Amino acid sequence: MANISILGEGSWGLGLAILLYNNGHHVKVWSIFPDKIEILNKTRQNKMALPGVMIPNEVEFTADIQEIKDSDVIIMAVASPYTRSTSKLIAPYVKSGQYIVNVAKGIENDTLMTLCQIVEQEVPQAIVAVLSGPSHAEEVSRGIPTSCVVGTHKKEDAEYLQNLFMNDAFRVYTNPDMLGICIGGALKNVIALASGIADGLGYGDNSKAALITRGITEIARLGIAMGADPMTFVGLSGIGDLVVTCASMHSRNRRAGILIGKGYTKDAAMKEVQMVVEGVHSAKAAYLLSQKYNVEMPIVAQVNEILFYGKNPADAVKELMLRDKKIESDSVKWN
Repeated sequence: MANISILGEGSWGLGLAILLYNNGHHVKVWSIFPDKIEILNKTRQNKMALPGVMIPNEVEFTADIQEIKDSDVIIMAVASPYTRSTSKLIAPYVKSGQYIVNVAKGIENDTLMTLCQIVEQEVPQAIVAVLSGPSHAEEVSRGIPTSCVVGTHKKEDAEYLQNLFMNDAFRVYTNPDMLGICIGGALKNVIALASGIADGLGYGDNSKAALITRGITEIARLGIAMGADPMTFVGLSGIGDLVVTCASMHSRNRRAGILIGKGYTKDAAMKEVQMVVEGVHSAKAAYLLSQKYNVEMPIVAQVNEILFYGKNPADAVKELMLRDKKIESDSVKWN
């Protein structure tokens, strides 16, 4: 049994709390909001994030960050814009060799760093890992079969965390490519916004399939330029996460995109969704990374035009369709 602290009382943090408790671990959930902790202690549920899901009585809740000191593993499940501030907050209480597993997905706008890079910078004494893949909390919390991947720098650390999370409904693979896992997780949210916008415009399955296929091409193109392994993007944290985020109504990014396609502004869409829409925060960073590494990412570019410059979504789609003629893959050669 491990002592596990989960930072963040949102859907994913609570979903993992239930999973890890069912695996036999001692689980404590921290939130920076004492009022939310009080509600969780009283009701044992987060009705907005995970409606109908009860949290076992043995899972503890706290607003005292110092209580992480005795944890074997810390799960970083706060929304991506708060990864750095939360890392700074916990740094004085993290022991050397303590595990921090980042489960949020995003890129920091100012530095263009992945969330794992941020944690490593702010808490250098920790062993930092990432857990990612097609894993909606709404399904994980109910024991619906799910597969994810855990990434670390060292094989033995990945295997330890694999054993921690894995059970008969939650299969975990290992992968040393932390950069690729983080890039795939962050950028799929941007493509999911585009997929939702297409839905909001009334387009069909053909449009969604094209966005998913060309979207993973853009993500992989950037990831490889940054030094990630190409095979990561055909795995769970690449195409797997992209498919589920573009197709599911559990996806807040797709839901926000649908609203934008129907004419909402990004701010109005985020307000309607009532949760942090990670793709909005990652879109600008993804575009800046494409410029930094001189990588062509037309879907990402058009999403930025829609979000931040008021471009009509239908015009953006037309511009994507009328781009210069291309070969599908540069690596496939004519005889």
